[in-house]
Amino acid sequence: MDTTLVNALREALQQECNDTVEQVETHISWVLLTRTHAFKLKKPVHLPFVDFSSIEARKHFCDEELRLNRRFAPALYLDVVPVCGTPASPRIGGDGVPIDHLVRMRRFPASSLLCNLLATGRLDPVQLDGLAQRLHALHADAARATLASGFGSPERIADAAMQVLAALPARDDGRLATVEAWIGEQARALRSAWIARQQSGAVRECHGDLHAANIVLFDGLLLPFDCIEFDPALRWIDVVSDVAFLTMDLQARGRDDLAFRFRDAWLQHSGDYAGLQVWRFYEVYRALVRAMAAGLAPRGAQAQPRPDYLACAWQLARQTRGRARLMITHGFSGAGKSSIASQLLCAAGAVRVRSDVERKRLYGLDPLARSTEHGLDIYGEQATDRTFDRLRVCAREALLAGYPVIVDAAFLRRAQRLRLRALATELRVPFAILDCRADPDTLRRRVAAREAAGLDASEAGVAVLERQLAHHEPLLADERACVIDVDTQAPVDIPLIEAAWRTTG
Repeated sequence: MDTTLVNALREALQQECNDTVEQVETHISWVLLTRTHAFKLKKPVHLPFVDFSSIEARKHFCDEELRLNRRFAPALYLDVVPVCGTPASPRIGGDGVPIDHLVRMRRFPASSLLCNLLATGRLDPVQLDGLAQRLHALHADAARATLASGFGSPERIADAAMQVLAALPARDDGRLATVEAWIGEQARALRSAWIARQQSGAVRECHGDLHAANIVLFDGLLLPFDCIEFDPALRWIDVVSDVAFLTMDLQARGRDDLAFRFRDAWLQHSGDYAGLQVWRFYEVYRALVRAMAAGLAPRGAQAQPRPDYLACAWQLARQTRGRARLMITHGFSGAGKSSIASQLLCAAGAVRVRSDVERKRLYGLDPLARSTEHGLDIYGEQATDRTFDRLRVCAREALLAGYPVIVDAAFLRRAQRLRLRALATELRVPFAILDCRADPDTLRRRVAAREAAGLDASEAGVAVLERQLAHHEPLLADERACVIDVDTQAPVDIPLIEAAWRTTG
């Protein structure tokens, strides 16, 4: 490939900056890095999945790259600038007929990429929670695909997976054949689910390439960048396909705990428990995509070893069945139920359904919103009945998708507990009760501190706690047989609880 233009641009930038300019190459672009900026030049390639062969096409896709990525990272993407002059003597900007175009961005250190934060142990998990919230908001505002477009149809999804499989080099270890058979089986089993997702508006204009090397910590926030601009079919996808890319990549990099934490945060903001039915498929598909991309990268373009994405796809495909089980929490406000559930879900790969969050969702409130500030009474008997109906629906969807499920609520009424136990019986999955205990004075101190901080979805204050202490319905003998006891005033052993849950029921 002719590198005259990129070499001359690099030299021109070095003279302008009086400093060394680094060059990074991918299979479809070159990126020139000054101390403060990054200039991306698209290669004049015509590949099966992209056509940058004309200057008009490259200009169009530069504009698209700017438009699309500004949704996710407006602080990074600055503008599109023309390149004038000749390939051997180019000028960035100025007058004249453009011979090409550059996407100009703010530069960030490679050490700030999520993949490198993970590798060096510098990621604050709370930052992933913020990313999940922002991604949900971006997805909620994104344009919806029309049914006529065909985006998100079962045929397109299955064909895309098969095309990726066909592009992978043949292997003799049996993993690829196993994954291919699994993909075919799932394509048949998920057809109605994909149609329902398409009809419900879940297919939107997303990022399309949301892995850990395309997310950067910038000004204290994790920002996705470098989304798919060159092929609408890779961008107009189910929102679950978008976020499942990241949960897959975290697992491929050995951080299952962070994958499950991110999924929990995203589900709390989106409420899209129906999407769990297709989540595993998209994780496997995304692992195959990354395995394919590894074969397309130029030699030497990847400084660090890549995860074994085919192994990840194979392992994820094997986890589909036999893991579903149901746990409900039990205990007064301040007993530590949500804290333990959040740790346990990371250890067990579980899906959590929180009553405090789902109650508010029924009334159009965000998790941290205060209902009284909106003039709403969401804690009456009718509202509570609606909430437990919602909890049962969400738990059922997650169990049918094959996940362990934790329903995080006080469950101080026997009838509420029986409704969830009946669900476990209906679906023939093990049932457990996580009984969290602390003495009344400790409960009062915790609730008062939480109420003052205002940083939790729960709105239960000390007055609510006092009513709970006076009017709860204790666990009966048949329920105690399913109990895992936890004294939350002592150190809590999450691996021990997780092991007990696996053997309960």
